[in-house]
Amino acid sequence: MSDIIEDQRDQRYVQHTTEELITQRVGQIASGYEDANDCNELRGDPIFKLLAGKNPETDNDLASQPTISRFENSISMKDIYRIAYAFGEKFIESYEKEPKVIILDFDDTEDKTYGNQQLALFNGYFNDTCYMPLHVYEGLSGKLVTTILKPGKRMTGKQALAIVKRIIKKLRDHWQNTVIVFRGDCHFSYPEVMEWIDGQDKVQFVSGLTSNAVLRKLAQSTIERAFRLYEHCQRKVVLFHSVRYQAKSWNKYRRVIIKVEVSSEGKSVRFIVTDMEQAKAKALYQDIYCGRGNAELYIKDHKLYLKSDRTSCTRFEANQFRLFLHSAAYVLIHALKT
Repeated sequence: MSDIIEDQRDQRYVQHTTEELITQRVGQIASGYEDANDCNELRGDPIFKLLAGKNPETDNDLASQPTISRFENSISMKDIYRIAYAFGEKFIESYEKEPKVIILDFDDTEDKTYGNQQLALFNGYFNDTCYMPLHVYEGLSGKLVTTILKPGKRMTGKQALAIVKRIIKKLRDHWQNTVIVFRGDCHFSYPEVMEWIDGQDKVQFVSGLTSNAVLRKLAQSTIERAFRLYEHCQRKVVLFHSVRYQAKSWNKYRRVIIKVEVSSEGKSVRFIVTDMEQAKAKALYQDIYCGRGNAELYIKDHKLYLKSDRTSCTRFEANQFRLFLHSAAYVLIHALKT
């Protein structure tokens, strides 16, 4: 990151290099000190000085909060773009050899805002003003691919496709034989993404699907069968069924998996859509789709433990850079854990 960022400061007056500033900030975030004003009390801490390559006793202290804040607000969109690609490069380099399969878990989360942060929007679902950062992880390992700060609303299909294209093409430049699986919740079942994946070699998708009247009608026979079995055995019944379905916005019929669960608490019906034609319905739902729940745990580590929702700068670019700093701390902690 420090090699990528263009330092516009007059180097004659620079006391803290870009590398020192990033190392100080990421090290403090990873240690539970997520706010820039924590630097005022910790700038003389011997451990953080060691991390930044300084002698704890004889070298000057690290940067204070005003220096850190100026640094965060000096980042340009060009710097942001380069850093995003750097995260992708580090993700690829984390593998000793080309993997047989990777799963790209896409999910976004609420990041409440206050004041006048640029591009913070009111979101009716969360009933609050927020950002909605997009998190992308590798589902089998928990490795971070990227985090993208977004305004507080859902992406359009074109916006999602632009991100998916860039990530997959970057991976394909290095891994020609890896099977890449795109996985997401129901609001990631964009027709633009599914159609593009149809034309790619060794790229597949599985995502949740929002219920509607047509899907409920297709599931009715499975629901009735589940109730009959429950009445007979008086214990929880879970059934899976595969059907063909085409939404108005889709260019063709696609495979939809229906999951029906009936218990003493009532019934639960869920749907997923996929282009995996050979996998059995039960295995596809339980072993492949349900694995996306781990992405929520990765976001929990990123957001709750590393406090990545501290996007309190006014400039959108500064808040995106803050998100990258917290993402670097996630990469550090994940590497230590593994």
